[in-house]
Amino acid sequence: MPAIAPSRLGSRLRVVPRALARNLLGPRVRPTEVRRVLVAHHLLAGDVLMLAPLLAKLRVAHPAAEVVMTVRKAMLALFDGRPFGVRALPYDPRDATTLDALCTTEGYDIAYVPGDNRYSWLAAAAGARWIVAFEGDRPRPKSWPVDETRSYRDRPAAWGDMVADLVDGPAPAPMRPSDWPRPRCAPFDRPQGCYAVLHVEASTPLKHWEPAKWWQLAERLAEQGLHIVWSAGPGGEPLLEEIDPQGRYPRLGHRLDLAQLWHLVADAALLVCPDTSVMHIGRLVATPTVALYGPSATDLFGPGDFLRGIPYRAITIPDFPCRDQNRLFKREIQWVRRCQRSMRECDSPRCMHAIGVDEVAETSLALARDFRA
Repeated sequence: MPAIAPSRLGSRLRVVPRALARNLLGPRVRPTEVRRVLVAHHLLAGDVLMLAPLLAKLRVAHPAAEVVMTVRKAMLALFDGRPFGVRALPYDPRDATTLDALCTTEGYDIAYVPGDNRYSWLAAAAGARWIVAFEGDRPRPKSWPVDETRSYRDRPAAWGDMVADLVDGPAPAPMRPSDWPRPRCAPFDRPQGCYAVLHVEASTPLKHWEPAKWWQLAERLAEQGLHIVWSAGPGGEPLLEEIDPQGRYPRLGHRLDLAQLWHLVADAALLVCPDTSVMHIGRLVATPTVALYGPSATDLFGPGDFLRGIPYRAITIPDFPCRDQNRLFKREIQWVRRCQRSMRECDSPRCMHAIGVDEVAETSLALARDFRA
């Protein structure tokens, strides 16, 4: 018999009745004493790493509270050092058993939903007595369990900084690399000497730079004494083969799990990559990072106030004509300028191809040189 694909139905059959029961218990009051906090979401890796300002602010606002956050199973290893004192629990909407550790009899005094408001139902099912989320999500039933809404800022800001606005109080102090302890990882063949990680892949081909330009950049950096290490996602071997068919430089990143990749980036003298999760790792560990932005918005996904002062440069073509969409988690924000088109709507990443090798090479060498100085 063919294998049955995992389904969200099992989780929904447990979440919805529990959430409805909570809503039928009568009026809710925001707790004055906060001992347990839940951050409920099912975000992708890059978005999770952008939650660092929220986690830092929670630790200051509730120094003695237990802070629990849902993460995808693949990300658990990054939290084994308990950054900001957060305990990460695996959550998969297609695996009802992941609800067991989350839905305890203790419940949570307050829960924060940083992305899609559908996870307010998860927070309610987990016993959250008060739920805070951003306004404006659609359709409206996703937000029924929410008790308190906040609005996104009306002027350009980093999403990580805006997510921290869910929590009352002053902005958190700027990030220090020691705030996020290095995760434990299995041994791997670590590069020697002063090396640059060129991570060439992203979540969509519309964020990919041309292979020929990656090769030219590698040659320019190598001429200045940097050892080149290619990196990509788990399925990125064909792309690396296209860029460097002779295998002149080692290919490593696509063979590593997230914890190993964290170490690879943390020990590098330079990271060059598209706007992807590896970029966020580079910024959190304070590795000099040059990010290539095509469809993404540099202000929305930049370091913001929390990561100010880190060695980082963004390269993009300002006001690219088709970077004209303004939605963020299904909310319209007037100042946002990004492109979320699919390959069916856009057959070529012209915004990425417009970025020149000279600018990337010169910026990369200057940033690495300044950092080493």
